[in-house]
Amino acid sequence: MTQRRPAVVVLAAGRGSRFRGAGHKLEQLLGDAPGGDTVLVRSLRHAIATQLRVVVVTTATLAPAAHRWVAARDVVVLPERDAQGRPLPIGMGHSIVAGVGATGDADGWLILPADMPLVRPATILAVAAGLERFPVCYAQHRGMQGHPVGFGTELYSELMALKGDEGARRIVARYAAQPIDVDDPGVHVDVDTAEDLARVRG
Repeated sequence: MTQRRPAVVVLAAGRGSRFRGAGHKLEQLLGDAPGGDTVLVRSLRHAIATQLRVVVVTTATLAPAAHRWVAARDVVVLPERDAQGRPLPIGMGHSIVAGVGATGDADGWLILPADMPLVRPATILAVAAGLERFPVCYAQHRGMQGHPVGFGTELYSELMALKGDEGARRIVARYAAQPIDVDDPGVHVDVDTAEDLARVRG
């Protein structure tokens, strides 16, 4: 049997409003050296290292950084404003729909927030392997649910029906998602605030 090859959908379109530092949280350097990885770049590096297809859902602000790492066809840019210049809502539901819709021929989807730069490539692959057995599965470390979350192809229609800020929690609950145990504390670590960034930098 051929191994399934799900796509990794990296969600990088949020405004990061809880981050009070200068600039977008995904543009923050993880080290002190100039030219080092930003939060977004580290997340992309880890996703790309799996050799699975990687699709980035982002905005025009962050698209140039994504284009340096991912093929143009795999960068989905969501509009930030309408024709009258008013801000458009960009919820997790919008982002998941855009990423899944752009990879409709994939063997499932691994949803990975871009603000989780410590998730290891081996963890992403472990959840991908979980989709061989389960319609929905997620990375778990020491009994606590984390990311990425994997969805099989049979859930395409449900993922495409998500709206607004609605994430996929409802789908995860309905299908009794299965945990994939990993030795990776990074599955719980996201960069929402300046304090989070300081902890990730160590």
